[in-house]
Amino acid sequence: MAPEPPLLSMSGITKSFPGVRALDGVDLDVQAGEVHCLLGQNGAGKSTLIKVLAGAHQPDTGSIRWRGEEVTLRSPIAAMRLGIATIYQELDLVEHLSVAENVHLGHEPTAAGFVVRGRAARASTARLLKRLGHPEIEPARLVGQLSAAQQQIVSMARALSHDVRLIVMDEPSAALDPDEVDNLFRIVGDLTADGVAVVYISHRLEEIRRIGDRVTVLKDGRAVAGGLPAKSTPTREVVALMTGRNVEYVFPDRPASAPDGAPVLEVRGLTRRGEFEPLDLDVHPGEIVGLAGLVGSGRSEILETIYGARKADAGQVRVGGRALRSGSVRAAVRAGLGLAPEERKAQALLMLESVTRNVSVSSMSRFSRGGWIDRRSEAGAARAATRELSLRPDNPAVPVRTLSGGNQQKAVLARWLLRGCRVLLLDEPTRGVDVGARAELYAVIRRLADEGLAVLLVSSEVPEVLGLADRVLVLREGRVVHRAPARELDEHRVLDLVMEGSPAS
Repeated sequence: MAPEPPLLSMSGITKSFPGVRALDGVDLDVQAGEVHCLLGQNGAGKSTLIKVLAGAHQPDTGSIRWRGEEVTLRSPIAAMRLGIATIYQELDLVEHLSVAENVHLGHEPTAAGFVVRGRAARASTARLLKRLGHPEIEPARLVGQLSAAQQQIVSMARALSHDVRLIVMDEPSAALDPDEVDNLFRIVGDLTADGVAVVYISHRLEEIRRIGDRVTVLKDGRAVAGGLPAKSTPTREVVALMTGRNVEYVFPDRPASAPDGAPVLEVRGLTRRGEFEPLDLDVHPGEIVGLAGLVGSGRSEILETIYGARKADAGQVRVGGRALRSGSVRAAVRAGLGLAPEERKAQALLMLESVTRNVSVSSMSRFSRGGWIDRRSEAGAARAATRELSLRPDNPAVPVRTLSGGNQQKAVLARWLLRGCRVLLLDEPTRGVDVGARAELYAVIRRLADEGLAVLLVSSEVPEVLGLADRVLVLREGRVVHRAPARELDEHRVLDLVMEGSPAS
């Protein structure tokens, strides 16, 4: 008996955009019931390939076979009708619609040929959310009122509302805490047990080991390896395939001694009711302090309150000994604070503008004369700032949306360097950044601290906090449960603390 053909077979897929060959003859085979992991650095072609699979891009050449039959995916609707659903990293939900309306958008429940609204849609949505392990999410609630993790679950419910046979998940764990990741993997296990295939994209190689069956690695638009066993292929080999070189998972050396002098950032009794309890912390020039905790522990809220994006209920923030006005971003920036937020595309970058404008936007008074902007001076300053961080390509005139995730993050950092900030607040600085670019960002952050910048760092990846920070504050449910030098902690100890909690020490 002839073997069953792959559920999906993409052969010789090419796709070019003006000046860029994004895919150069890529092959991808996916079997029913498997988790096939797609790896590669930013710019390797992963996003283009899944958009071809989703029907959002048309390939220039190549073929796609679905259950052994050649198909043409002319639109996302055509892909969905075949049973192919895609959950993008940048969730495409409609914030002003309810959960139920988002889940059934474009294919509302019908009876006797008529669209059935309201109760039927909410009931159907509730069943899907229960299947996903989140019955607490209310189908009638507006999506814009949900957390990032809850919105991820809504996107999964929308995919499951169709008769799917293959689901593409692009960085699905990026906004999830460890418990949510475990639930995600349970869902994936249930799906594959029912014969559904999953194409899983993640920069977290430890996740690939846990959940993957096979791996395809892309580099520069080519598949440099296909069908590797996910659990037994050495990490060093995977990284070498992705980058074209060996990359060690090491962090820059810490200074031998603690910084001297007065702290540049002082936080005393800072409080936001319902988000975090009274907080005290100091950060010295040349020091990196890390905040470790699960999603919902108050990490990001603390950074945003220090920065003035949220108004504190009590407490005080001082920079260089001077108190800041609570709830004023302008006062924070003038005092020398800079924030690189978790959602850099939505909260930090002007995606349609050039790198130059993104770097200069917080320093425009330097380049304005009588209502006119000195474009040459602006461009020169931006180029100097981006070169200091080795941003690529070395052309600040290009739109920032064309950069990889790592280089977009460098553009945000360059903005604050140009502004001359004294305290840098980093929220998930390597989210959506590939392995090779992470190492560069780690080196940049350490160098900035060594040059006298004070850094307050938030990351959901405990090894990242422990590897970069000099001191660590562990948070649980909005309160500090432990303080220690990073070298005195390990990942297991931190996870025990964030899960169980203990009095602050």
